[in-house]
Amino acid sequence: MIIGKVIGTILGYLAGRWLGAILGFIAGHYFDKGLAGIRAAQPSQKVPLAQHPFFSTVFTTMGLLAKADGRISEQEIAVAERIMTQLGLSGDARAEAIALFKRGAAPEFQLEPQISLFLQQITFQPELKQTLLEYLLTFSLADNELHAEERDILRRIATYLGFDSRQFAQLLDMLQAQQRFHGQGGSYYSRGEPGHATDEVADAYRALGVSASATDSEVKTAYRRLMSQHHPDKLIAQGVPESMLKVATEKTQEIQAAYDIIEKARRA
Repeated sequence: MIIGKVIGTILGYLAGRWLGAILGFIAGHYFDKGLAGIRAAQPSQKVPLAQHPFFSTVFTTMGLLAKADGRISEQEIAVAERIMTQLGLSGDARAEAIALFKRGAAPEFQLEPQISLFLQQITFQPELKQTLLEYLLTFSLADNELHAEERDILRRIATYLGFDSRQFAQLLDMLQAQQRFHGQGGSYYSRGEPGHATDEVADAYRALGVSASATDSEVKTAYRRLMSQHHPDKLIAQGVPESMLKVATEKTQEIQAAYDIIEKARRA
């Protein structure tokens, strides 16, 4: 706590040179001491994860997506459990996530009010809109399938968040391509039909959201933008809970793997 000392010293110097600065410093010291006492007397409040706008919206919507075809399958439950494990959720955090998931899967759950509440809570963090959509798309793609019912719900969410159909399609295409680079060490693997060879270089360009005709500078700019966008420190500053940062870490590994493949292909 030094703000009082700094301000007091400056104002004291302006009013009475060095003597005033000394007196201002002393007055500022007592100001800081008093402010510290007030803060120490205030009880620390830890907001439950279930009340966190990003966390609550992600897991309620996951429940809705799982119920999109009318029932929640064992595979969808397994995917939800795997996601919670990947996020490192345990104890109270895991229980809160499960409760939110069940709330979203309930017949009375309404999507639009949930998204509206989310938007009200992130007024000063607009970047979280795309982050939310990316997380939901990533979770929906976790079982290697995106059913028509899930796609319709995700498109509705995108619309509520302010994205048009073209932006939604571009983001979905980019994330699907990035998923191909998901795995240990960011290694590439195909999710195409059996016997269908997938062009890893073409997927790498899609993963970065650029065309093969892009210049080296354009490719590097796209890569840096995506890496910055998914940097844990930046996401925490935006309001993403620390417990949900593993998704971003894995996403940067996918982006890095795609960029490495493009660089290798351009050097060949």
